[in-house]
Amino acid sequence: MSAKIIDGKAFAATVREKVKSHVTRIKEEDGITPGLAVVLVGEDPASQVYVRSKGKQTVEVGMKSVEHKLDAETSEADLLALIDQLNNDASIHGILVQLPLPKHLNEDLVINSIDPAKDVDGFHISNVGLLGTGQRSMVPCTPLGCLMMLRDYHGSLSGLNAVVIGRSNIVGKPMAQLLLGDSCTVTIAHSRTKDLPEVVRRADIVVAAVGRPEMVPGDWIREGATVIDVGINRIEKEDGKTKLVGDVDFESVSKVAGAITPVPGGVGPMTIACLLANTLTACCRANGLMEPEGLTA
Repeated sequence: MSAKIIDGKAFAATVREKVKSHVTRIKEEDGITPGLAVVLVGEDPASQVYVRSKGKQTVEVGMKSVEHKLDAETSEADLLALIDQLNNDASIHGILVQLPLPKHLNEDLVINSIDPAKDVDGFHISNVGLLGTGQRSMVPCTPLGCLMMLRDYHGSLSGLNAVVIGRSNIVGKPMAQLLLGDSCTVTIAHSRTKDLPEVVRRADIVVAAVGRPEMVPGDWIREGATVIDVGINRIEKEDGKTKLVGDVDFESVSKVAGAITPVPGGVGPMTIACLLANTLTACCRANGLMEPEGLTA
C-alpha cells in the first residue's frame, strides 16, 4: 500500500482562489480593500525570501501589501511606535512582524503590542486565550493550514485519535486546540514522552512538528493513518549538496500511512495561503461583513 499524497501546493492554490474571489467581491460591493502590513527587522536571508513571497501573493489576490523594512539596530521604542501607527491605520487589517527578531528586541512584548484583531499570525496572548477557550480568534497560519487539509481529506474529524508531536506555541499547542475543537481525542507528545512510538501508533492522525529531520519512522505509524509533516529541515546529502526533509521519514512512512503531506510542497504553501485568509477574515470582522466560508477554524 502506498499513501495518498496530500498536495499542499494545489490545495493552497484553491485557498488563494477563494480568497481572491472574496476580495474582489468586497472591493466591488463595499469599496473595501483588505490590507496586510509586514514588518521585517534586520537582514535575515530566510526571512527576506519569505517576506518577498508574502508580498507577491498578497498583491496577486488583490489585497494591499505594505512592507516596512527596518535596520537590525532599530530600537524597541521605534518598532513599537511603528506597530502603534499600524494599529491605528484603518486601511491595514493584518499586521505581521517577521520572526525571529534581533536579540535586543523582546519578542513577546512586540507581538503583544499588536492589536489582537489585526494579529494575523495568531500569536497575541489574547488570541491564544480565545482559541484555548473555543472563542472566535485569529488562528496561527500553519496549524490552520493543517486543519484545512485534514478536514478536506477526512470530512469530519469527530472522534478520531490525534497525536501532535511537538509542543511549540507556534504549531504544537494551537494545533492541539484546533483538533479538540473538531472533536478529536488529542495527545500532545514530545521529546520527554514515555514510549513515544507506542503513543504515536495509536493515532488516526499524526501531526509532526518537532523540527528534527526524519525523526518519525514508518514503524511508528498505524496502517492507514493520516500524517501531516510540519517539519522543514535542511540536511546535507552524500554529494555535499543539501535537501529539504520533514520531521517524518517520508519513504518508510508513505508505505504504511493512508495519506501524507510531502516536504517540500505540503504544509509550507498552506502557511502563506492561510495568512491571506486570516487577513481577509480580519478585514471582514473589522467591517462587519460576512466572513469567508471554509477559510476559518
